[in-house]
Amino acid sequence: MQDRNQEGSSAASHRYVALLRGINVGGHHKLPMRDLAAIFAAAGCEDVRTYIQSGNVVFRVAQELADELPARIADAIEASHGFQIPVVMRTASGFDRIVRDNPFLAAGADPAKLHVGFLVSAPDPGRIAQLDPDRSPPDVFEVRGGEVYLHFPAGVARSKLDNAYFDRMLNTVCTIRNWRTVGKLHEMLREV
Repeated sequence: MQDRNQEGSSAASHRYVALLRGINVGGHHKLPMRDLAAIFAAAGCEDVRTYIQSGNVVFRVAQELADELPARIADAIEASHGFQIPVVMRTASGFDRIVRDNPFLAAGADPAKLHVGFLVSAPDPGRIAQLDPDRSPPDVFEVRGGEVYLHFPAGVARSKLDNAYFDRMLNTVCTIRNWRTVGKLHEMLREV
């Protein structure tokens, strides 16, 4: 099912968001957003838009290119900038679900204290069961599909719930965004 009418288009394109982990953080892996947008365009994406410097991209791409796009983008970044980084993608409809299903928002938590960890792949239930709910009190989390919903009541700075923990425990790759960024990307997805 298409996200938007594609009259006159030779191949139907669909809306996606890509979340890159670890660029422009602490002076490492510098990648200007103009360069990043050009990499996505060269890979066959249209209506490419970036948000802030931490590697958030919304775009349209033909469905048949979508599955191979994370690897193509990662390879292009390595070829042009010399470092390999994970690329996590979600469809527009998947992002709608992520926003709609946040359990902490539904429970009345302050949106400024919420984050989402986006996983490259949905983890094995046995690995989810091994996560320590008391690892970083008062922080709480809930894994739903390919996302980890996070609530940091005292702020994120001292939390032990980080990418490295979820990567190791869930045997996948995680990249975390605050709820304001999630909301902005959701808004941008409706505009492409």
